[in-house]
Amino acid sequence: VQLQAYGGGLVQAGDSLKLTCVVSGSDFSRWPMSTYSVAWFRQGQGLDREFVGGINGAGGCSWYSDDVRGRFACSRDNARNTVFLQMNSLKPEDTAVYLCAASQALVVFHHSNEYDYWGQGTEVTVSS
Repeated sequence: VQLQAYGGGLVQAGDSLKLTCVVSGSDFSRWPMSTYSVAWFRQGQGLDREFVGGINGAGGCSWYSDDVRGRFACSRDNARNTVFLQMNSLKPEDTAVYLCAASQALVVFHHSNEYDYWGQGTEVTVSS
């Protein structure tokens, strides 16, 4: 199973970005996209990787913090094997490499070691 994340870029504080994570390589006839929970993690320079949010197969979202919950939104298109992270009102502290990860699970895990499959990451830079 491969994941590819894209959509990052350089933006100003207050702007929005929409990240996309495409899942491929699975036997989707046997394990449909709806059987995967997908999470977004981020890693700032010199910082530990942290959970941002994620979405389960049914479309329910889980967030790391109330701050993120109020500014970000998750969605998915199982027919296109794709998960999205809409980020609004971006702040300089959101600057990081954002990675998507997938696990065949009904719930969204907050710990990175629960995920079997990872994408390569997309860089988000928010200037003040």
